[in-house]
Amino acid sequence: VDTTFPRSPRGALKLSRTVVALVAFLCFVASQSRGAYTALAAMEAIITALFFLLYLLQLDRKLSWFFWPLADIFNSVIAALFLLVVCLFAVIIKTNNGTLAGGVFGLILFVLCVVDAVLLFKKISFGRARGSNAAAK
Repeated sequence: VDTTFPRSPRGALKLSRTVVALVAFLCFVASQSRGAYTALAAMEAIITALFFLLYLLQLDRKLSWFFWPLADIFNSVIAALFLLVVCLFAVIIKTNNGTLAGGVFGLILFVLCVVDAVLLFKKISFGRARGSNAAAK
């Protein structure tokens, strides 16, 4: 277990993404919003928590046959695109206050996804060997 990862900037960003996604999910569930809003927030919370556990348990080093930081970037970029579209619809349509709150938290999550992708992309060096790549922290 990598006990320093939750205190690192990447770990704190993953934790904050998970918490904001859970809050958006709860807002959408409480307001009885459309399934797309709820499903997107739930999937983002689950996938981000799984990446957090992957880095926390250092499974990215044990399963070195897969380039996990690149998969993490793809997750962040795709999630950001979906969150931008879906949460803008939630804010614009705003059937009730819960949907509006979930949309706002979703847009905050969008910003966190973009920041996560940019920070990780800066740390990845495609020229170095995978063993010396410090992208997980």
